[in-house]
Amino acid sequence: MILRTLLGIALCSLPLACTQAAPNTQAGQNRLPPGQVDWQGALEHGAKGHDTIEIGPRPFWLVDDMDEGPLKERLQACQTKHLKRTDFSIGHRGAPLQFPEHTLESYVAAAKMGAGIVECDVAFTKDRELVCRHAQNDLHTTTDIVTIPELNARCTQPFVPADPATGIPARAECRTSDITLAEFKTLKGKMDAFNPMATTPEEYVRGTADWRTDLYTARGTLMTHRESIDLFQALGVKFTPELKSPVVEMPFEGDYSQQDYARQMIEDYRKAGVSPGDVWPQSFNLDDVLFWINETPRFGEQAVFLDQAKPTDGNTSLAYMESLKAQGVNILAPALWKLLALNGHQEIVPSGYAENARLAGLDLIAWTVERSGPLASGGGWYYQSVTDAINNDGDVLTVIDALARDVGVIGIFSDWPATTTFYANCMGLAE
Repeated sequence: MILRTLLGIALCSLPLACTQAAPNTQAGQNRLPPGQVDWQGALEHGAKGHDTIEIGPRPFWLVDDMDEGPLKERLQACQTKHLKRTDFSIGHRGAPLQFPEHTLESYVAAAKMGAGIVECDVAFTKDRELVCRHAQNDLHTTTDIVTIPELNARCTQPFVPADPATGIPARAECRTSDITLAEFKTLKGKMDAFNPMATTPEEYVRGTADWRTDLYTARGTLMTHRESIDLFQALGVKFTPELKSPVVEMPFEGDYSQQDYARQMIEDYRKAGVSPGDVWPQSFNLDDVLFWINETPRFGEQAVFLDQAKPTDGNTSLAYMESLKAQGVNILAPALWKLLALNGHQEIVPSGYAENARLAGLDLIAWTVERSGPLASGGGWYYQSVTDAINNDGDVLTVIDALARDVGVIGIFSDWPATTTFYANCMGLAE
């Protein structure tokens, strides 16, 4: 019931949602008491949203910024009256370009933008409950924990102010495993940022990049993994949980192993009655992926190996890709720059890595678009292999097009799923 109330409140933060969520006050219908939200009514009137996808102005702004050419012309001519939800559009931590990541509000925003799959990164608390956080040790930058004295004191490194005289920056490190689930649920999510020269906890939790925003940080409802499953089911989206690499020694406290952790994550989907075909469990740890393949083969069939290794002749070779396939890995997900290269005409083309992965029969997923700031200076880390071809924000659509049509990815993670939803619908990928 609490989750339902929170979802209704979250829906009211999005365009049109408040009117859709309003209780029916016609004759014979009971009015809700003041302050209560018709959560079920909100779902029935658009939260599931195949016919109420709202992408807002940003995709069109990006199209206007594109270089002239056939792709721009096609996207300009795109009809967007009846947008469809699409698995090509994956909500990376929800919609964290503007909403606090891994919060109810961020997840609802991603669903309203047409993301067909939404991500909950999975970490564990001191009492071994699973929660949605990008890292086990990011509470000091993604929540208000350092401003709560009794919980700040529990942190691995409680807040220490900066010393302006010496230039020594502020320090803090707060882990999900430092606190219990009950304590975790008292925290408020915020934009992932901090002020390194802060002299107070209140100053420390600021620092949001100027190309993001704090406009939607009035609420930041943290969620457990099980709550995210319930929410995603209600929103009609699919699941891609990522088992985060622990920063504590495993087995945790001597008897909670990595395998226990990996097994617990999958068990939450079994208990919720979720079809394995709707779940893409992920990990940067190949051993986690192989564990799911071997112990939970129905869920392991769509297990995603996240690849962040520095490219070498060995780990980009066809032989390496074939070895992954032989071990049962079906889906590989590297940073998008590893999938792309520039040819002699400075055109974006598939990399050798991408070509070898496809030759080995691996499906590919790319991460993450709209995570960098303005792209006028080349796009930074995420675009490092194609920097010389990036000089405006509209180039993100050129990159998405290369990933979709030339590389053949099955999905793209985005910090603003509206853009990938728009592209997929315009190019016939949402059918």
